Amino acid sequence: MPTLLIWHGYKFRFYASDGPEPPHVHIVKEGGSAKVWLASMEMAYSHGYNAREIAEFSAKIAENRDDWMERWNEFFGI
Repeated sequence: MPTLLIWHGYKFRFYASDGPEPPHVHIVKEGGSAKVWLASMEMAYSHGYNAREIAEFSAKIAENRDDWMERWNEFFGI
């Protein structure tokens, strides 16, 4: 499970079993979890986060999206 970034307690990662799905990132912090599709920046789901937290980590995903797409492709051999 590659962890891409730990920022303000948020862990941004993907899992080895995620390969068949389109590129995305999981966000985990203190009992909350979310999943964001990298290409579209759409939220697949979010549990335990308020609107401010979602805005914070969404901005961080947008900032790193291109790099994380490359890392996804390298990890899964795409």
